[in-house]
Amino acid sequence: MHELAITQGILSVVLEAAEAAGARRVLTVDLIVGALTGYVDESIRFYFDLLSRGTLAEGAALRIRRELGEGRCQACGARFPVEPPLTPVCPLCGSPQIQVEGGTRCLVERIEVEDGNEHPGGEGDPSGQ
Repeated sequence: MHELAITQGILSVVLEAAEAAGARRVLTVDLIVGALTGYVDESIRFYFDLLSRGTLAEGAALRIRRELGEGRCQACGARFPVEPPLTPVCPLCGSPQIQVEGGTRCLVERIEVEDGNEHPGGEGDPSGQ
């Protein structure tokens, strides 16, 4: 259920950027979601579709890229990708002295919009023909 609040924040960022750019509508939103956030992609998609109705982002494609965390063994120095469920020991030496970094971000990486400017030749024809 915490995806509702995070998706409200995502949509706010998207709409603010789109309006500032003078966009007619939002076409695509690219997100980075850390594997350790606990967020479920399908829940984010569901809430985005629901919350974006009647806004510039209605119907926008939502692309989610997962970002793994990184484990670092304090005993042997090994580095390895981590995702849930977390392993309690280093996969190389078996030490429980593991420090986990990253994998907790959730951010809008890119927004593609259809601008509100009129172009000679109509939509989709930059040559003017």
